[in-house]
Order: sequence, then structure tokens, then C-alpha cells
Amino acid sequence: MRYGFVVDQDRCIGCHACTVACKEEHQVPVGVFRTWVKYIEKGEFPHTSRHFGVMRCNHCDSAPCTEICPTHALYRRSDGIIDFDNQRCIGCKGCMQACPYDALYIDPNNNTAAKCNFCAHRVENNLEPACVIVCPTQAIIAGDLDDTASKVSRIVATQKVSVRKPQKGTEPKLYYVGIEGDLLQPARLARQETYMFAEQRDDRPIKTNFDPSLTREVYDVAHPAPWGWKIAAYLWTKSIAAGVLLMTAMFLGLSATMNGPLLNVLGPFIALGALAVTSLLLIFDLKRPDRFFYLLTKPNFRSWLVIGGYILIGYGGLSSIWLLLGVLGQTIPSALVLATALLAVATACYSAFLFAQAKGRDLWQSPMFLWHLLMHALIAGSATLALVGFVADRLILLDYAVRILVLFLVISLLMVLAEIALPHVSVDAQLAMRALVRGHLSMRFWGLAVGAGLAAPILLGIFSAFSGQVPGWIVTVPVLALAGVWWFQDLWVKAGQVVPLS
Repeated sequence: MRYGFVVDQDRCIGCHACTVACKEEHQVPVGVFRTWVKYIEKGEFPHTSRHFGVMRCNHCDSAPCTEICPTHALYRRSDGIIDFDNQRCIGCKGCMQACPYDALYIDPNNNTAAKCNFCAHRVENNLEPACVIVCPTQAIIAGDLDDTASKVSRIVATQKVSVRKPQKGTEPKLYYVGIEGDLLQPARLARQETYMFAEQRDDRPIKTNFDPSLTREVYDVAHPAPWGWKIAAYLWTKSIAAGVLLMTAMFLGLSATMNGPLLNVLGPFIALGALAVTSLLLIFDLKRPDRFFYLLTKPNFRSWLVIGGYILIGYGGLSSIWLLLGVLGQTIPSALVLATALLAVATACYSAFLFAQAKGRDLWQSPMFLWHLLMHALIAGSATLALVGFVADRLILLDYAVRILVLFLVISLLMVLAEIALPHVSVDAQLAMRALVRGHLSMRFWGLAVGAGLAAPILLGIFSAFSGQVPGWIVTVPVLALAGVWWFQDLWVKAGQVVPLS
């Protein structure tokens, strides 16, 4: 048994009865929607046409939201319905990033995720979903796709049907008959600066930046970007936490003169401090921070939120042992150094797999993001140790750290340029990269992330190396490098969310 929907857009009149019925059936708060009707227009007056599209959860057979959900709050039932349990949800918003169809939202009443659940409570009582009952033209049909006698199964088998974003491999079970193709691909649409039904005729010309020959979106519901500055800050503090001990291990291996309380105490101390801030940022970014411990008590081990949590715990444990041995003046065993370095790499890089589970955001599927994160950890670690050397007046540590930092900055700059130059396989990824490189994010990207965060410290570091001494202004190199890591990660989070999903 696999329940699914067919929406016959040839019958749909765009009346929003399904939206209202859904809101009433589930007491959906104002401002958020489980199902909604989207309008687009094509052509130029007087040769124009308007098209409708009913949008909602696709109840995918291979649903990415159930994979990323860290607490099994989203799950696939035996009848194929993707249901949710708001008693388990921690409000991480990962499901909103994983869904390619914008089907999930945060319920403002209880701060947990919610979406269309096929009116499962009605289906269990042999009733049809509320939207099906209320549709005046019988444009919405629900039923068992595995039952060859059902109406939905016959339509899918005998008529031309379309699904949204089949390239995502989610195997959606929401089929459309007669839908305008542009409604299935939101990246094709031009978004206007005016609102439908809100213009008045007067002598002033209507200002628009859009070619009237393009397909125009004229009515939709709001879908704000789920992740903001806290996620970028978490990536930044995690880079410092992982990079400090990774670089400490490297310095201890390079020079015996580095071995001492400065690195063996301050290194793990800074790492643990940054790790604590990272954990707090993760917790307070949750809509239900009071449930953060569900990551440990109700874990979904397919989710990289859970896997990452255990990596952070393991890294924190080894860092604590290192700190204790350093305080006691004991020699740090090589096995502990190696194990901590390996967990430091895992700490730096696991977020690449988490972002890859956000299948709705094509930019974040970049295979280079893991290497960016590793390089950011190396840059942040060496920059932090350079600042330690500067404050502690340890010129040998400062000199070592700045020289290695410049090398990592050069590698990072080359990686960024390669990221831009390499082809991006999807239209959404191309549009996100265009926003970063040539769009509204470009001034911050080139001026701050690349110019001030990479090129400037590279030039300053090279200049100081040829000067034959360690000038006082050399401290600007690690400061700019740390700022550059923040700017890149903040812009990467923003750019990934600029392309609409619906």
C-alpha cells in the first residue's frame, strides 16, 4: 500500500478551498501552510495566461527529510505516508533544508516542524483527506497507488503525469495532470516587485525589472531561509575548535621546542572553549532547545546531526584528557595526539555530510565543501596559535604559525577559485553561485571573503617573510585570516538558500 495524490490542474480553478480546508482541519496557524496554490502568468497583455499549481508534501518513497531528521520525528509509515511526531521534534530545521519541495515549516504555536500528513487521522478511519472532500471540481484525487483498481493508480498508468524535481531521486507520490511546466521548476520564474490584486491604475508607470515575455510568479506563500547567522557562527567556532589541536599536534611533531605548557595547556583549553561555544550555538539555534538531549536519547543514526554530535562528544573527551595531562605536566602520549588529531579532522569535516543531506540546496552538494571545511580548520587553528604566540611573546610560535598560515591561505584561495571555475551540474547550483560571484552577495564575497580574508593576509605574510624579521603588525595576518573564514562560511550559508525551492 502506497498512498499518493494526483492533482488535475486542468480542473483546478485556483479557488484555495484546499488551503482553507487544510488549515481548518489541522488548525494551521496564520502565515504558514501545509498546502497552498501558486499562481504564475505568461505572455504580455493582451496575450496572457494564468496557471495554477497546488503545492504540498510529496510523500516521497525516498524522503530526504526522514534521513536528516535527528530524532525520528519524521518517518515513513507502512502505507507510504510521511508522517511526523511533534513530540520528538527538536526544531533543528534540517528537514526544511532537505526537502526539495518546500513542504515543511515551523509551527509558530509549538516551535516544531509540521507539514501535510495526508490527513492520516482521516485515512485511518476510511475517510479521504480534507482537501479532497472540499475541492469543488474534484481536481485532487487521493488513493493507493499500488491498487490497480484505484482511480489514482489508473490515472498515473494511463495519462501523462508530471512530478516535481524527479532528478532529486526522492520518488515523489504527488502527480500532476496538465500542469504548466514552469510551475515545476521555480528557478525558471521571474519574481516581481509588486503584489497581485494590490495595484491601482494611475498616471504613474509601473516599475518592473522583468521582461514581460518571461514566466512571472504572481502569487505564492512566504518561505524564509531556515538557517541564519547561528549556523555560520557554529561552523566558524567549530573550525577554531578543531583546528587548534590539529595544528598543535602538527607543531609538536615539527619541533621539540614547541613541546611545553603553552601548547599542551592553552591548545586544548582554547579547543574546549570553542567547542563549548559551538555546542551552545547548535542548541540555541534549535526551535526547541529544551529538547536538545533527544539527540542522545532518541537518535536517528542516519542523520549527520546525530553523528556529528557524537563526534563532538568524542573530541571533547580527548581534548579534556590532553588538557588534564598538560596541567599535570605530563608528556602527551603519541597515541592520544594521533587520536585527537583524527577526531579534529572529523569535527571539522562532518558538517559537509550534514549539508549534503540538505538535498534541497544544490550549492551545498559541492564535493569541494568538505575540503573547504578542512582548510578552514587549518587556517583557523594556525591563526589562533599565531595570536597565542603574539600575546605570550613567543616569537618562534608566532613565526611558525604565520608561515604555515600563509601556505594554507594560498591553498584555500586556489580552492575558492577552482570552486567558481568548475561547472555546476544543476541550474539551482549555478544560480546560487551566480548570486555569490556576480549577484547581491558578490561585493562581500570578493571584497571581504577573498580580498580581505585571503589575498590581503597572503601579501602581508609574504612581505613579512622577506623582511627577515617578525614585525609588530604581523598580528593583522591571523586576524584577517580568521575574519576571512567567517565571511566565507556566512556567505556560503546565505548563497545556498537564495534559490527558491517552490
